[in-house]
Amino acid sequence: MAGNPFHVVQTDQLSITYILGLDDDPDTVENTDAFVTAPDGTRWTATLLTHREVARVMDRWSTTGECADGSYLQVRDLVIVREPGVDSMTRALVDIFDEYGMNTDVLPKFTD
Repeated sequence: MAGNPFHVVQTDQLSITYILGLDDDPDTVENTDAFVTAPDGTRWTATLLTHREVARVMDRWSTTGECADGSYLQVRDLVIVREPGVDSMTRALVDIFDEYGMNTDVLPKFTD
């Protein structure tokens, strides 16, 4: 990653900017945030997690006391994917916009 936290994927309809941690590999990342940008400049936010990462986070919270000792996970823009990596995450985001269209409020819109 060479110190650049942004990993951009351009599709036919969307530009998706993933924000990766210093140790994250785009092929295996299981927890990342993204900005999705339409051609007209409309942007949405997404938090993408694998099933395994959801369990890992909730297990950690059970020992730290967060979220009622890990009894729940609440994220407004959450998208759970089966497989890790930005390819899997990109497929999910593209499908969301194919299914709901570019005027969707399925994910929260980002404002500056």
